[in-house]
Amino acid sequence: MASLPGTQTLRFRGPNDKPKPSVAKKKHDGILQDQIRRTAKLPWSPSFAFALRMILLVRVSGAMYSNIDDCDEVYNFWEPLHFLDRGYGFQTWETSPQYAIRSWAYILLHILPTSIARFLARDQKRVAFFAVRIFLAVLSSITEVTLYRKVYERVNHRVGRYLFFILLFNAGMWNASAAFLPSSFAMYTGTLAFACSIIPSSSRESQRTLYATLLYATGAIVGWPFALALAIPFVIEELFVYSGDKVPAASRLTWMVKRWTRLFGCGAIAAVLLIPVVSIDSLAYGKFAVVPFNIVRYNILSSDRGPDLYGTSPWNFYLLNLLLNFNVILPFALLALPALAVTAVVDKNRLGQFKGSSEESSPFTVLALRLSPFYLWLGILTAQPHKEERFMFPAYTMLCFNAAVTVYLIRGWMETAFVSVTKSPYRASRTSIFSTFTLSVLTTTTVLSASRIAANWKYYHAPLSVVNHFEAQELPYLLNVTGMLPVPIPSTRRRNKKDEEPRIDLTPIKEFNLTLCYGKEWYRFPGHYLVPDGIRVEFIKSEFEGLLPGHFPEHSTNNNIVTTTWWPRSETRIVPQDQNDLNNEEPSHYIPASSCSYLIDVDFPSHPSNSLQEPRYAVQNDVWERVECQPFLDARNSPLLSRVLWLPGQKWRSMNVWGDYCLLKNRQVVADKVAKVKQLEQSKGV
Repeated sequence: MASLPGTQTLRFRGPNDKPKPSVAKKKHDGILQDQIRRTAKLPWSPSFAFALRMILLVRVSGAMYSNIDDCDEVYNFWEPLHFLDRGYGFQTWETSPQYAIRSWAYILLHILPTSIARFLARDQKRVAFFAVRIFLAVLSSITEVTLYRKVYERVNHRVGRYLFFILLFNAGMWNASAAFLPSSFAMYTGTLAFACSIIPSSSRESQRTLYATLLYATGAIVGWPFALALAIPFVIEELFVYSGDKVPAASRLTWMVKRWTRLFGCGAIAAVLLIPVVSIDSLAYGKFAVVPFNIVRYNILSSDRGPDLYGTSPWNFYLLNLLLNFNVILPFALLALPALAVTAVVDKNRLGQFKGSSEESSPFTVLALRLSPFYLWLGILTAQPHKEERFMFPAYTMLCFNAAVTVYLIRGWMETAFVSVTKSPYRASRTSIFSTFTLSVLTTTTVLSASRIAANWKYYHAPLSVVNHFEAQELPYLLNVTGMLPVPIPSTRRRNKKDEEPRIDLTPIKEFNLTLCYGKEWYRFPGHYLVPDGIRVEFIKSEFEGLLPGHFPEHSTNNNIVTTTWWPRSETRIVPQDQNDLNNEEPSHYIPASSCSYLIDVDFPSHPSNSLQEPRYAVQNDVWERVECQPFLDARNSPLLSRVLWLPGQKWRSMNVWGDYCLLKNRQVVADKVAKVKQLEQSKGV
């Protein structure tokens, strides 16, 4: 019988009708378990693709605008790469075949972006420099997002979200992500390996063991051998911890044999990576060279040599440096293991229901192993007398992971305390107290990191800016006054404001035979990639009494050097006679200041320093003309807070003391060269 329109009907379930199963919302099955709002909609977190786009935006910006903070990056990596690419550059003792503690295999990995840049940008070296940095930024972005998603899926959604925003904005990752350093490479591989090892080890996860082992080994063999220490917790878990397995007492011996066999088998496969690396380095040095072993031998096994020759630092160096780069995140990272211990007492259900069975591992043990690499690395480096900021790079992402876990655990304590006081899980699920806490932590670190990044740019970017002025303004000026500046081909099309300025060909500048010099600012030289071809870079004597780099042999005339088609630069096989591993000064690496066409120097008028070896060149107006000077922070005489952070406004800026970072021109030398070139041009015209 048909019912009338709008009539409500009531249907009873028959004996054969089965109720539809209710679709329960998926509960999180990671290591850490939410205790309130378990059936609520998951908190927003970016997908892999969206997260990659966001981090790429920040990392590529860092590649374009971050400073070069370490002279080792320039002299031990940018300069050898420039030599491979262009045939000239500075050489340190570390790339001498006599010592061979820098891997040409690692440097060779970066030749691809320079080749692409040369093809696309018509042989502009400056473009090649930024192409390499962008290439490194892309690698870092991929590894960071991979870790974020693994933490999101395998640890906890909230922890993954906290980790993402901590990685995205902090100043430490801004500096490390695009640095051309083996420690940054070890950070990439270590991050991927750590992401693989987030998954609990089990007999069903053999790929986890293989991938993590290969990645840790790659970071150590190709990059920095000491980074292998970060794998110690992973190895302990593989060999001794049940982790994802449930093992009856009768099967323990069989389980252990399988685990040990699997790990050592993966280790044997990873060791094969030594073959191509040793082969490339041996070709480059002209002798059998195992660079990872040479690095370990020099830094650890040498009694009268080693890194201590280059300075030592107090025990709290890394704590202060990490506080500078990670601000409020550092205390959270350091509190990760204590926070886990507190959670085991006051909020033990946060890590799931564990019955204390001897057949399986406690989730607290599993998570403690994930938190331990940062502590291990910090402890090892703190125990070494010689300390440098870049040494901490491999553990940066693990520091961020520890901090994200701690923020989540503290939020859990707050939830537990709230429910204990109010006796209402419902009210706990509705309050904004917990989200306000986490948001305040992330906002604080973001603001402080942005301020630190801006401070680095505002206070210390002058060395890069001044060199850019030299290429973009001063050298075209010289070509113009001598009539050698190529006249651009006139176009019939009306120029638009958005049209790119015509590129100036600086090739004729080699006719001037110019020399750009560095004295006490030798450690801020940004590399030959930012100095046009045809300009000779040299050092003048300063108060520094250590060993400065020499030049790679540009054209080998040594008949004893065997050439090969497998290696493009046979000059890397020449043993320089002016290098040593004792940091003893080499006088042949200097030229007289009077021979310099241009000089880059810094002057602090408020606190001038004038000595025989380091006179105030910038005020010698009869000899040196100030071509370009930019403000540079006098960190020694500026207040702590205003020198480490930047805020807009003149009042904040006036708190600091400033110097002048200058490109100086030798009036007489350059005038003579200009006159000589003009004469040559006139004779050609005749």
